[in-house]
Amino acid sequence: MNRGGSSPSAAANYLLCTNCRKVLRKDKRIRVSQPLSRGPSAFIPEKEVVQANTVDERTNFLVEEYSTSGRLDNITQVMSLHTQYLESFLRSQFYMLRMDGPLPLPYRHYIAIMAAARHQCSYLINMHVDEFLKTGGIAEWLNGLEYVPQRLKNLNEINKLLAHRPWLITKEHIQKLVKTGENNWSLPELVHAVVLLAHYHALASFVFGSGINPERDPEISNGFRLISVNNFCVCDLANDNNIENASLTGNNFGIVDSLSELEALMERMKRLQEEREDEEASQEEMTTRFEKEKKESLFVVSGDTFHSFPHSDFEDDMIVTSDVSRYIEDPGFGYEDFSRRGEEHLPTFRAQDYTWENHGFSLVNRLYSDIGHLLDEKFRMVYNLTYNTMATHEDVDTTTLRRALFNYVHCMFGIRYDDYDYGEVNQLLERSLKVYIKTVTCYPERTTKRMYDSYWRQFKHSEKVHVNLLLMEARMQAELLYALRAITRHLT
Repeated sequence: MNRGGSSPSAAANYLLCTNCRKVLRKDKRIRVSQPLSRGPSAFIPEKEVVQANTVDERTNFLVEEYSTSGRLDNITQVMSLHTQYLESFLRSQFYMLRMDGPLPLPYRHYIAIMAAARHQCSYLINMHVDEFLKTGGIAEWLNGLEYVPQRLKNLNEINKLLAHRPWLITKEHIQKLVKTGENNWSLPELVHAVVLLAHYHALASFVFGSGINPERDPEISNGFRLISVNNFCVCDLANDNNIENASLTGNNFGIVDSLSELEALMERMKRLQEEREDEEASQEEMTTRFEKEKKESLFVVSGDTFHSFPHSDFEDDMIVTSDVSRYIEDPGFGYEDFSRRGEEHLPTFRAQDYTWENHGFSLVNRLYSDIGHLLDEKFRMVYNLTYNTMATHEDVDTTTLRRALFNYVHCMFGIRYDDYDYGEVNQLLERSLKVYIKTVTCYPERTTKRMYDSYWRQFKHSEKVHVNLLLMEARMQAELLYALRAITRHLT
């Protein structure tokens, strides 16, 4: 099925789910009501998030201070499981959306819509359609890209590449955008746009990875927006994707096995620490391990996801609805094309040659003042955030695990750290967790509750939210590194 659209005769065989807006084949004969759960997340029990919010006055202060919508939305509620991080997140987001900067306010929200549309993230699109109009945006632009100024339309290519294959971005893409003419972008404007695009691509990963539910809307009779956030819904019950009862079916290992799984992970962490102190692998061996991990990462999802998580041929029958497709071009372009067909070789980006700390940070700060400091604080916050716990265990050093998660995301984007032993990734990240990471990072719209439930079954939900924060920030940083490197090359 062509994701970009279909012929009238083919369209007659489909209907639109009124809840999640997914396109379904009519022969499924289903009726759809409202979302499966009423909390902020379809993956996390409502009481866990609510308890965190009721006891934390700091969250309410942060919302009053830094929320553009002025309300405690579902993303903020889930992130408030980590209040320290939430503050860094809200401050940087508020700065890029509301504080002095190169771009007019409506442009900022329209760019957020374009970014979210690459992953069909209706939740973020809805949010920024509202904000776009509130900040004086021209309503006609919401009819689609053909109604917007050519300058905005020109961002399509870099939006597409940043979202799915950032390693393809070159200085020629930058030159094309900043060339002289009435539709050109100044470098400060372009850096602002790139920061927004990377932020909202990564935030779409968090939204899908955390199962964020649609916002409740008091003006609508059943309390919910029609357009849902996630690609799962009651309609999935007709497609062998019963997310409600996922934990009762399939290959469940049971509590005993998941407890031993936790003990085994802690044992591996301890052993890695001891081995690192005893001997270091040679540079040649480290390079080999990286290339092996990078190559294997390409096949994690395409080879295993659909065997691990039963589904019908529904994915292949899904097409992008007009709600979303009006904001993007080339909707079929994605990371999966590259991994499935092997048409391109994923090059290696040596992190030491262009680091965030030494290169990206100073460039972004120079062209868009202060955002570099805010982003740097946010990256450091999530990377160093720890409560020294793992599930029921206390006084645990989780540094190796956090580093493995962050570096595995960068590995999937071809970014290599010379001083990191990628053998640790295989030691610490089980197969189901790799599948989850790959899905959330590269095609978040496919994330299901079954995937979320399948890994680290003894861990707390707050720990899994921490994983999602790490994945989000690692993805954002990877996108920024490629874009800022291209801008640096344009300048030199």
